[in-house]
Amino acid sequence: MTGSPDDPTGLLAALLGGAPMARRRAMAKAITLLESTRPDHRRQADALLNALLPYTGRAWRLGISGVPGVGKSTFIEALGLHLVGRGHRVAVLAVDPSSSVSGGSILGDKTRMEKLSVHERAFIRPSPSGGNLGGVAAKTREAILVCEAAGYDVVIVETVGVGQSETAVADMTDLFCVLQLPNAGDDLQAIKKGIMELADLIVINKADLDPDAATRAQAQITSALRLLGLHGRPDAAHGEAGGWTPRVLQLSALQASGIEAFWQAVQEYRALQEASGRLTQRRQRQARAWMWERIDAGLREAFARHPAVRARLPALTDDVLAGRVVASVAARELLACFEVGANGDPGQGSFPRAATAPTP
Repeated sequence: MTGSPDDPTGLLAALLGGAPMARRRAMAKAITLLESTRPDHRRQADALLNALLPYTGRAWRLGISGVPGVGKSTFIEALGLHLVGRGHRVAVLAVDPSSSVSGGSILGDKTRMEKLSVHERAFIRPSPSGGNLGGVAAKTREAILVCEAAGYDVVIVETVGVGQSETAVADMTDLFCVLQLPNAGDDLQAIKKGIMELADLIVINKADLDPDAATRAQAQITSALRLLGLHGRPDAAHGEAGGWTPRVLQLSALQASGIEAFWQAVQEYRALQEASGRLTQRRQRQARAWMWERIDAGLREAFARHPAVRARLPALTDDVLAGRVVASVAARELLACFEVGANGDPGQGSFPRAATAPTP
């Protein structure tokens, strides 16, 4: 059954050579398969990812972030419509925050991008963040590969909010762009030591609402970048001789004004990165970091499922809460339960057992 999550080979064929509508359906099914937590689906997803890997890596990966209300969706739609009008195929992976109470997400990005969402050369996939740091879904990197294999040459990752954890977004895209409001003020002061050091481009959106404020914000951010010495991520080449200097642009996404200038800056950055070989190096570092991130996540999941850990966890948790055992000591005992010794029996590791405090 071609395109079915139960048939990864058929799904790959639909991704690579299907008609436009069939290809978009296959993309949606593939990403759903990637997001599944069922072990059998995970095995199928791994097989699919390895099969499509030779067809990936040709797209330009663009990360977009900014404070709520800055107009990220409006900007992405304006940019997307500009690009599809020039013959590009644009995929948007929009990540909505998950509620810490209900666990749900609104996933309203396709509604906010009405024109782009129905364009035959565009694909929009909203996904819940699931509480992951960096405002990205756990499978965003894998979804990027699906979009690339399906022939989309521009993949945009729209992220949740801004902050130190946005490193996760910068570490999966080729260019990281931060949107700011004309009256940045305190917001700029709060984030400039984190998010501003990550940005390759900073965009003052809604510049048409208050041109004077937009000009002041542009000057303020440019000054902040000078104070930072223009040193960003190690792979961004900020401040290096002949490298890229982060730029601050003004535009109005609602009026589609300044979009062409933005894309020209992106193209200039891309040409510089490709000519210097930094793009390849950056993606290699990202792939290595992705592997270790998945190892960390897998170890946490295996730790939580381990029978010896599950047996000791309730009592040790009670001891920690009651003040009978220090949290770090309890953690070491649980790690000892998890570690497998040379004889293959769990709990034979080198971690010492926790000693409970004497009862007063």
